Amino acid sequence: MKRIPLLLLILSTLFVGCSDNDKFSSDASAMLNFSVDSVAMDTVFIKTSTRTYDFWVYNKGNAGIRISEVRLVQPSKSGFRVNVDGNYVDSVAYDFEVRKGDSIRVFVELTAPETQQKDPKRIEDLLIFSLENGKEQPVKLSAYSWKAIVYKETLVVDEDMTIDEQQPIVFYNGIIIKKDATLTLSHAQLYFHDGAGIVVNGTLEADSCLFRGDRLDRMFSYLPYDRISGQWEGIFFYESSVDNVLTDCEIRSSCTGISCDAATSLSLLRCTIQNCKGTGLDLKETTASVDSCRITNTLGDCLNVIGSKVSINHSTLAQFYPFSADRGVALRFDSESVIICDNTLVTGYEEDVVMGDGTNFSFENCILRTLELSDSDDFIDIIWETPKDDIQGEKHFVTFDTDNLFYNFSIKQESPAYQRQIGDLRNL
Repeated sequence: MKRIPLLLLILSTLFVGCSDNDKFSSDASAMLNFSVDSVAMDTVFIKTSTRTYDFWVYNKGNAGIRISEVRLVQPSKSGFRVNVDGNYVDSVAYDFEVRKGDSIRVFVELTAPETQQKDPKRIEDLLIFSLENGKEQPVKLSAYSWKAIVYKETLVVDEDMTIDEQQPIVFYNGIIIKKDATLTLSHAQLYFHDGAGIVVNGTLEADSCLFRGDRLDRMFSYLPYDRISGQWEGIFFYESSVDNVLTDCEIRSSCTGISCDAATSLSLLRCTIQNCKGTGLDLKETTASVDSCRITNTLGDCLNVIGSKVSINHSTLAQFYPFSADRGVALRFDSESVIICDNTLVTGYEEDVVMGDGTNFSFENCILRTLELSDSDDFIDIIWETPKDDIQGEKHFVTFDTDNLFYNFSIKQESPAYQRQIGDLRNL
């Protein structure tokens, strides 16, 4: 007998609670709350889709709120795509409910529209939430659309070809340079899709060019994908490749930076190779010169030399790869190689970042982070860097921001490298 009133009390409480949750307000003061008031996307190449962005819509009031419609102001022009609570907004969608204390999630993407201007063009739209009470609440959507030349298929260079183009060039399947053909690049910005790279069986000549991955967006708000290694494959020179020259070029965020294999020849002048998921510069049976260059932050060795003849002058080899403690060294060479290294800074996190073998090498006026060899005639005017030095390792450089993975390997004036004119002395 006592259980019946208790059961009725529980049922009535549940009924009242459900009834309360089913109440919807048409009061003019009823408003939604948003986790953001705007969605600012990154720059994206035309006809290319962004990653998916999202935000939340909250109802913090005492009753439910009905949304009569959600619409984009200019969907056909802006290129934004929106999904609200699982429903695609094809310019406009109708009839949403947000119960008290509840929320809905909104997803936004963009396929960048065409633009005729060379610089990135800002595009904007408003996502309007129209409430049943007549109120309208907007969320601003924005991005930049950048006109690019896009190669969906592999660019095969089987005869001499020159690219002198100010617009960015996007390669989805990379470049192959055939034997006896020369590709000449001048002041070009080359963006490579995941898995794409350059295979050189002929000759590559590049002046003032950028080589990087094609992702312009961010992994996190503070971290562009361009600061993440392994975004594209890199540049590979094979046996029949000769007389390759890269001047004032930057290669970044690849798997391998540059790999030379079997009797190739390469000259690097004022080039930067940084943030690679493999080796920065891999030389096998190669004749190479590395002059006023920076090779930094690689999971493999910054510079690996096997059976090659290499001259290194006024360069910086800095091994501070941030994504793994199992990183390579700054400089490695075998007993079959001939190394002439002058005016060069070789440093890193570890106490010894130079691994060499054999007797065919010489170092003069260098800073080397390795164990001191005082009785060798192959080392002249060397500063043997140790972790105990006041200025050593990362302290040589202008910017070393490990939180945001941002580095500037220009040498500070107070560094002994700057005072002795050692390393790449450009101020970039």
